[in-house]
Amino acid sequence: MKFKKTYSYALWSSIYLTLLSVIIAAIAYFFISKHLGVNTVIISIIALFVISFFIIQYRTEHFIYRRLIKIYEEVSILDIKDLSRDSATTDIDKLSKRMEKFVEGKRLEIKNLTERDSFRRDFLGNVAHELKTPLFTVQGYILTLIEGAVNDKQIRTKYLERANKGVERLVAVIKDLDMIAKLETDGMKLNIKTFNILELVQNVFDLFEMKAKKRNIILKFDKVYEFPVYVRGDIEKVEQVLINLIVNSIKYGKPNGTTIVAVDSYNDNKFIVKIIDNGEGIKQQHLSRLFERFYRVDQSRSREQGGSGLGLSIVKHIIEAHNETILLKSTFGEGSEFSFTLEKAK
Repeated sequence: MKFKKTYSYALWSSIYLTLLSVIIAAIAYFFISKHLGVNTVIISIIALFVISFFIIQYRTEHFIYRRLIKIYEEVSILDIKDLSRDSATTDIDKLSKRMEKFVEGKRLEIKNLTERDSFRRDFLGNVAHELKTPLFTVQGYILTLIEGAVNDKQIRTKYLERANKGVERLVAVIKDLDMIAKLETDGMKLNIKTFNILELVQNVFDLFEMKAKKRNIILKFDKVYEFPVYVRGDIEKVEQVLINLIVNSIKYGKPNGTTIVAVDSYNDNKFIVKIIDNGEGIKQQHLSRLFERFYRVDQSRSREQGGSGLGLSIVKHIIEAHNETILLKSTFGEGSEFSFTLEKAK
């Protein structure tokens, strides 16, 4: 039978005390009180052993439990209700491991909260910056017009057009912020249907054909597809994903370059849609943060190209709402490949 550690401690303590008592009793018997019988001495020894065992066991449990209660009371994040007398005193090693696990869990929780707080501060700073720039621009043009430039028809038209662009950028940021907020609070309601992903890609190509021509970028498929490719998903949300990724490939692609879309089989149940460009590419240190809200690889160039800075974050939310995966491969100076999976239609 395996003894509990405190029982073992009590047992050996009792043996030591008993041996000491035997010596004392022997001395007392042979030198002090020879008229006491042997049976009386043996009974006394046994009684002393039993009493010593229970006294030491009780005091050990009381000693440990009392000190652990004090620890729980002093450490406010520990709940004293989680501590039972039995668990506190039967196996110190087991208790130590539980405490280490508990502390590690709290450490990770605190780390997560710290990271969230840091992210919140960065997010608020980015929002303020994204809104401040177009607001000041609009304000500057309006003040110039108020101060007298409104009387010059040519300047008036030019400044109103520029102010309107600033307002459009503000509207874009607010719309995307509203979408992000809805995605993170209410979740995303998906209208899952079966549709031809090739047809949807072609529609997006047609939509941004003129935008691509301005930079002499060709939008095309990787090959001629003889048959439709049917997938399941929310067609409007998937279209938004394609729009964001293809528009990005046009913005950051090299003039006279190409944007290629490929649809391949990923596994038995999924297709993978790839958007490949031969643009400037992304440095390795930026890849892990590219889907964060307002994160920009090149702050000045990104703002010149326009956009809210939330496009890739929205893409990530939409794909994850479909329980799918989004992937990114990029080589700086050579181009990027964004890809995402979609369920195959049965």
